[in-house]
Amino acid sequence: MKFVLYLENKIFYILFQATTIVFLLLILSMAGIQFFYIFLIILILIGLLFLYLVVDFMIQKKKYLQVIRLVDQLDEKYYISEMIPKSSNLENQAYIYALKKACKAMNDKISSLEQESLDYREYTLSFVHEIKTPLCALSMLFDYHKNKTVRKELDKIDSCVEQMLYYARSGNPEKDYFIKEFVFSDLLHRVLLDYKPYLLEEGVHILVYDADTTVFSDEKWLHFILSQIVQNSLKYFDKKEKTLEFFCESKEHSVLVHIKDNGCGIQASDLPRVFEKGFTGSLRQKKHSTGMGLYLARELCLKLGLSIEIFSKEGEYTEVIITFPLNTHEFKRG
Repeated sequence: MKFVLYLENKIFYILFQATTIVFLLLILSMAGIQFFYIFLIILILIGLLFLYLVVDFMIQKKKYLQVIRLVDQLDEKYYISEMIPKSSNLENQAYIYALKKACKAMNDKISSLEQESLDYREYTLSFVHEIKTPLCALSMLFDYHKNKTVRKELDKIDSCVEQMLYYARSGNPEKDYFIKEFVFSDLLHRVLLDYKPYLLEEGVHILVYDADTTVFSDEKWLHFILSQIVQNSLKYFDKKEKTLEFFCESKEHSVLVHIKDNGCGIQASDLPRVFEKGFTGSLRQKKHSTGMGLYLARELCLKLGLSIEIFSKEGEYTEVIITFPLNTHEFKRG
């Protein structure tokens, strides 16, 4: 708030006072008052007017800064209309009234959208849990009849359903995960068993070393994250000799998990966008990718307090690195 802008807003008041002083000057002249006294009175009046403007400006500036601080301190700024102090100025009262109406309408709309989102999430979670029962029954049936083709398609459906489940959970994860200490190689073993038929079918050579490292995380969520990365590797192998490599690297304050494949790699121009929702890359559509796997992997990592990075060289390799802070359990225990 600048004094010049304040004076601009007070221009009519200043003009009125100036006109009053001029009329007073004419009256004093007509009354025969000596010019010296008239000049002295004019100076006093101008001084008092300027003093009033300065004091009023300081008061208005204090109120202005008070509102600014109030807004900056509020986490939920749409409640500002309830926090603004009352004003005796009629124009300000009108603005405050309009602001309160606008904020109330916005809060009502937000509450409605939040309820809709909650209802949709609950329905999605219910649907996913219900659909998993017949999927499991069909899986057992196809295993019995040795129908690998249909089983593979069923696994694709199950993978999509799993993605839907974690996408719904990612919006409100606090009730869905539990942080505990476990050995990374144990979890990795279970993930690789899930994908054993596909790894054998593709002839992928698995390399695992230095994986008997203790980490803190939610096993269920991390299982899903690793599954998305393995699925991604399986989609983009393009060499006769395929390798998928897993190893852990211990740092002073963290543990780094490396997952590296020798697939087709990612174009340098696509690399910054691989974690975007729905992004499939400029040359990767032929694999019918949804662009959700890596997006969900990153979102869940962020919820768990982990970081995830991806490095690649087109035609040579893709490497995903997940970083586990050693103190994750201290601030993410569910």
